[in-house]
Amino acid sequence: MPWRLIVFIAVFALFLVFITFNLENKCDISFGFAKLEQVPIFITIFTMFVLGFICALPLVIHIKKRKKSTKKETKPNYIDTPVEPDDKIKQDAALARERFLKNRGGKND
Repeated sequence: MPWRLIVFIAVFALFLVFITFNLENKCDISFGFAKLEQVPIFITIFTMFVLGFICALPLVIHIKKRKKSTKKETKPNYIDTPVEPDDKIKQDAALARERFLKNRGGKND
């Protein structure tokens, strides 16, 4: 987890709450079927901030897992004997096909 980002967000949230506690602004929030009246602005802002953080968290975790899985890619092993250029192209195509099928979970015929 990016701990610096989490700490920054926590400090920023505390700063935001401190500032908005000192304001006397109030608002009405309508959900369509219900209406909340005279809700302090700091509660609205803080709630939206927390909801945005929760929505972004799965994306950060997914990107972190994706980076770990792509690091272990290996280079193709060529036969040590000299080959003709056409054979090398065929060998490259076969290796690319094997990698493609391996990554997609398919079988290599």
